[in-house]
Amino acid sequence: MERNYKLSKIKELSENDQDFILGLVAVFLEEVPADILLLKEAILEQDFQRTYQIAHKLKPTIDLFQLDTLGDLLEIEHWGRDVLKSVDILPKLEKVMRSVELAMAEMKADFKL
Repeated sequence: MERNYKLSKIKELSENDQDFILGLVAVFLEEVPADILLLKEAILEQDFQRTYQIAHKLKPTIDLFQLDTLGDLLEIEHWGRDVLKSVDILPKLEKVMRSVELAMAEMKADFKL
């Protein structure tokens, strides 16, 4: 339980309200995969503005669940702001995607969803 994600921030925020935690997990499982696909599409199209917007939107969720790829997502966000456009950002995207996949699988098992 909680190897690829952590609930400590959420538990503190919600005073360990299990319904609140389950609701946030459900939102993560519903919204994050679609956002990750949009992020991948934006990066492949080198749509810097859209990349920035999507990465910026994902950042609080990735941070809240304490996924270990927040730093990679921040680099993607900077790339999207045209700050790091000469950098090959695909390896960072792959790390974020893999981290999200692992967290999702673990959440589904942990919460029997």
